[in-house]
Amino acid sequence: MLHADELITIIIDALIVITIAVIIPLGFTLWNIINFVRDARKSRIVASTLTVGIGGFLYLALLALFDIEGEWYEAIYPFQLHYPLSGEYCWPVILCGMLGFIGLFALIYGRPERMPPLVTVLSTAFVILLNAFGIVFAIQLTKNFYHPIHILFYVYHFNILILSVDAVRSNMRAQSEYLSVRKDEFEDRKSLMWLYMKVTRMSQYSLPVFITLFAVAALIEIIAVLAGQGLDAPVKAFTDTADWTFSQQIPPPPLEYEGHYLCTVAAGGHKSLVKPVRLGRRRGTVIVVNRQLCIANAFEESIAEHFPRFHRWIRHVYDTYGYPLSRIITTPGRADIIYLMMKPLEWVFLLYLYLTDARPEVRINRQYKM
Repeated sequence: MLHADELITIIIDALIVITIAVIIPLGFTLWNIINFVRDARKSRIVASTLTVGIGGFLYLALLALFDIEGEWYEAIYPFQLHYPLSGEYCWPVILCGMLGFIGLFALIYGRPERMPPLVTVLSTAFVILLNAFGIVFAIQLTKNFYHPIHILFYVYHFNILILSVDAVRSNMRAQSEYLSVRKDEFEDRKSLMWLYMKVTRMSQYSLPVFITLFAVAALIEIIAVLAGQGLDAPVKAFTDTADWTFSQQIPPPPLEYEGHYLCTVAAGGHKSLVKPVRLGRRRGTVIVVNRQLCIANAFEESIAEHFPRFHRWIRHVYDTYGYPLSRIITTPGRADIIYLMMKPLEWVFLLYLYLTDARPEVRINRQYKM
């Protein structure tokens, strides 16, 4: 039977999750769609800023739910994933993303009649690249989608697409109106007149047609990138990976993390707390080593040397309960709890080593050497 305070805590936690996972994304999506239909510039500026800022933060927070660790050629644990982008080739993609957001805000905040033509063209091109790489990255992640909350990735990309379409369309409409005012100035120049007519006609496209044109442009960009046209770095950014949709590399065998609960703690806990220091070798398998693990093993080694019968009993207890315990350490939070619970014993082990061993740090440091 739940107490009143426990029930209140559960309700509050549920409301927080619903707000973050449902209300905020859905609210921004509806707001952006309304702005698109109404063509409200001031509201669009506020909504776009909040969508990119808050939505981007939630996007990164959601991405952090994946336990991502290491390049494709690095050995990781079975519950972890390699980086979705190659660290060696990801910079062009990141640069295009940054330029895309700069171009998007240039179109949203800028006054079309005051923007130089080249700035408008470059901003539009960068926005298309932003959405192209965004779509590819969203597809890259789909292989490891296993929870309904992951649909928020698509919600964010959809909002960026809506903002991009709205910004480009609004800019074209404003350019059309600006050109219509100056129509008399270039009536005798056929090339400018032709451009004016094209911009005017495109600005009057209906929503479905315009979104289709934008999607086709993005799709062409994606196909060109994935087919290896031009620089191959953007392609390798997605393919020079393991565990993801476009990955083409085969990773090394995973590291062992079961059978020794302190090994599991060192490998699975949050790095800022458990503080892994290096890789080591245990029974022919590469493991992650932290100081707590080394101290515990050095203590066991010392006990085995001086009190072998006592050590056999300790070993029996450890083998009986340690392995089942390691099976339940399946999250970083649980590993952190075990690490903190082991702290008093770690201090006892360390005190014993410093009281009985002439060179305790040498004994500690040689544990699990490669």
